[in-house]
Amino acid sequence: TLQSHIGFEALQQLALNPNRLVVIDTQGERREFKAGLLLALGLRLAAQFKKQFPEKRVGVVLPPGIGAFLANLGLFLADKVPVNLNFTAPRASLVAGMQKAEVVSIITAQAMRDKLPDFPWTPQVVDIRECIHGLSRLKMGVTLAAIRVLPLSLLASLYNIPRQGGNQEAALLFTSGSDGEIKGVPLTHTNIIANVLQVAACGVLPEEERLLACLPIFHSFGFTVTLVYPLLQPITVITTPSPLEVKKIAELIEREKVTVHLGTPTFFRPYLKGARPEQLKTLRVVVAGAEKTPPGLHEAWERSFNSAYLEGYGLTETTPVVAVNLPNTPAGEVRRKAGSIGRLFVGMAARIVCPDTLAILPIGAIGLLELKGANVFKGYLQDPVRTAAAFHDGWFRTHDLARLDEAGFLYIEGRLARFSKMGGEMVSHGAIEAALARAYNVPEGEHPWVVVSLPDVDKGERLVLVSTRSITQEALRHALVAEGLPNLWIPRQVVVVAHLPVLASGKLDLKACRGICFL
Repeated sequence: TLQSHIGFEALQQLALNPNRLVVIDTQGERREFKAGLLLALGLRLAAQFKKQFPEKRVGVVLPPGIGAFLANLGLFLADKVPVNLNFTAPRASLVAGMQKAEVVSIITAQAMRDKLPDFPWTPQVVDIRECIHGLSRLKMGVTLAAIRVLPLSLLASLYNIPRQGGNQEAALLFTSGSDGEIKGVPLTHTNIIANVLQVAACGVLPEEERLLACLPIFHSFGFTVTLVYPLLQPITVITTPSPLEVKKIAELIEREKVTVHLGTPTFFRPYLKGARPEQLKTLRVVVAGAEKTPPGLHEAWERSFNSAYLEGYGLTETTPVVAVNLPNTPAGEVRRKAGSIGRLFVGMAARIVCPDTLAILPIGAIGLLELKGANVFKGYLQDPVRTAAAFHDGWFRTHDLARLDEAGFLYIEGRLARFSKMGGEMVSHGAIEAALARAYNVPEGEHPWVVVSLPDVDKGERLVLVSTRSITQEALRHALVAEGLPNLWIPRQVVVVAHLPVLASGKLDLKACRGICFL
């Protein structure tokens, strides 16, 4: 199965029971899409995409919803590589990523084009709604009939669906490193299928669950778990375009009887004030990832809504999920521990090494987390230098500091790389510093400021600029907005100092810089 093709796996799952409800789309008028109709639309779109897009990679700019499902499914079935683009990222990062990925065509919707006038649209932009409305009814009818009567092997042959994917690129996502330069993360068919099977094996998303899909699909958590997983596993997803509309989502959970909700701690906290317990009574579990859960949040959630709050861990480079806490069994088996992110998924291995010597450390020691597994990517797009730095002796270096206990539970203790995760977004400290340096024409080699992150009760982390130059918060905001940085990336506090502390080696003492902020 790990050598299979996502298009073939989706064909197999969707054709198995054409009457199974797969997607309930709630953007605008509520619409239900059963497996047979979803597959038929995907196959007809795939035939169209093969003609429209001679290139291998195709950009997708869509929120969670049926449009995103059909665009990605059609590309998988056409043996193309969907590149779901982060339309909230700075324009310069988008341009660099699209150039590196050679994206010359984009699938979107007119509403997105109207909403994003400054997005770097490519010469060829295809509207998914027009594609769907332009499909031949006769061909759709023939395809629906074929899905219901033909054996799987004949169906795959008729529509030229590849059976083998393996280590070929299946999807491309982007992530920002600590220096702020965008990195392409090609995920193979094996990577994605492996992570889908790992999620299924852990039991957090068993068959017949009703999953809320509101996470952006340009993030790996949203892409793999809320878009690909329902195509390959028998669950139903209820889509809504944004995770921020708490009152609307609470009503949706109540109306559609949602049982599983995925998100980030930042997205979940507003429910404590904005949702009534009876609205969320069908929820069995919520799974939080992408950032560390602030102390007290999971207890407050369980006390308020009587559903399990489970914390997990993942990275774009691991497709993404690595581990997740699970509810304890009735027999008393401990499958969750406070402060941990659970046990590793089946098929994964982890070790903790000394960040300086790379020597393997014993159980309980804190060090750099390294991972192996079928869901671990092979390397960054056209970036041999960063790829070489990302692996050590065949193990992927996460840049997270962690420890393992005797029972196999993993604890993330801090971050080695200089970025923050806020609201699920990876925010680069170095990129903010570089943008500010451009805005103030700082000579190369001078470093008059540093961005640090501090704990924040509401957001998990908050950004602070420690500066040797006198600069007001308003001036800082104005300068970074002018450089094209999103609001999330702008530090909320400025601390002016006489000099930045350095170590004996001459390197910046980041721990001391953070300490200044508490004085």
